[in-house]
Amino acid sequence: MSNQTILRISREITSIQQGSDLSIAVACQEKDVRTVHALIIGPPGTPYQYGFFDFTVDFTPEYPSKPPKVNAKTTNGGRTRFNPNIYAGGKVCLSLLGTWHGEKPGEEWSSAQGLESILWSIQSLLSNTPYENEPGYEHAKGKEDQKMNELYCAKIRHETLRIAVLAKLEDALNIQPDGSVPDRSDANTEDKSTDAEANEEAFEELTDDDEPERVTLPPRFEPYKDLYKRRFMWYLDHYTKTIATYSSQHKDGSDFCKMPFEGGGNTMDGKFNYSALGKRLVRIQEVLADETKQWAIDGMALKRRESHKAATIQRQFEQVPDYLKRMDCHNVSIELENDNPYVWILTYFGKPGTNLDGGIFKIQMAISPRFPEEQPRVTFETSIFHHRVSKKGTVCYFPKVMEELRNHVYAIVESLEEDCPPYDPRTIVNPEAAALLFGSADEKKSYFRQLRRSAQRTTEEVG
Repeated sequence: MSNQTILRISREITSIQQGSDLSIAVACQEKDVRTVHALIIGPPGTPYQYGFFDFTVDFTPEYPSKPPKVNAKTTNGGRTRFNPNIYAGGKVCLSLLGTWHGEKPGEEWSSAQGLESILWSIQSLLSNTPYENEPGYEHAKGKEDQKMNELYCAKIRHETLRIAVLAKLEDALNIQPDGSVPDRSDANTEDKSTDAEANEEAFEELTDDDEPERVTLPPRFEPYKDLYKRRFMWYLDHYTKTIATYSSQHKDGSDFCKMPFEGGGNTMDGKFNYSALGKRLVRIQEVLADETKQWAIDGMALKRRESHKAATIQRQFEQVPDYLKRMDCHNVSIELENDNPYVWILTYFGKPGTNLDGGIFKIQMAISPRFPEEQPRVTFETSIFHHRVSKKGTVCYFPKVMEELRNHVYAIVESLEEDCPPYDPRTIVNPEAAALLFGSADEKKSYFRQLRRSAQRTTEEVG
């Protein structure tokens, strides 16, 4: 592969990584741009909504004269065909990729196309009318066709949640089929858990900066492990709503409807079981909460060992107040919980004259010992009705520099004070609040009334 080709691919990867599109992501291993791991998040309002769909993109020396080879990885081990154009075996049929013959001008590959246009084209397949993606069904608009499309969407919606969401999180969290999670420190019993020194030594083996290198097998490349977790917490209310809405429409144990174009192992077979999905959803929440608590324990262990990592986080904490002053942000105070540099407590004071006037909100910012590879988890400890805060308290915010914790703090404040945000369904973490904010004039007034009421309650509770 020529240097010019490598340079072009690198630029395309960087452009996507630095972009603001929340629905696609790309990563490659150790600067090897020949194989790109791509993630497409299912579009809101479709049966693929907020599912995590993985693909590999393999570039050849002929690129960009010829398109790369794309393979779908979210296929349930080659058993599930998520779309007429995305086969169970991983094949992606697109005229842009040369795997299908386009009928319209401009559908074929050209050197002007690139990685981003490929991902957008694949994303366009994840629509509300997947039935029409099958060749010969493009104009299937009759009542019977619409019924078949609804049946097709029904099983896609179920399998998106089961395979492209829950299974991804269970793998990322190492949740076993029985719901158990292997304990890293092997300290499950009460007696073992009280031995703090033993636990700290176990963690030290995994994180000591000064230890000589050990010869180990290379870890599995998992570029989106943390992203799955963060987005899961963002979209939790949506997943919960999907289960609540469709569990009454599809009885547990009822079969999926087979489409006329499915066969030969290239199918989406199965049965509905929303009850089981609901239990798995709850278990994932529990394990995520336990993992966040473990961050605090491991972080304190690092501090006691006077680890360089803990000292770096402590310095970042100490820099925040001056940074906020420079940014003219004077309505936030910050402290450490139990003197732990990995647990920050923010107190946000609502600005006078705003909808949060007089409010006093406590916010916990949990920081991973593996920051910045794992990003902070920010949760409101004080109840608030806000379009950027989920019912569980998870905050949706966007730091300009993800490696700087001060940027995280400032971005949290920005998200709270954003009264007129642009509509983007990918950022909706509180569907009820967003429906009012982006609804009619009367609904918007209702949103701000409830927001003001949230602020008033904080002073009443203190009183």
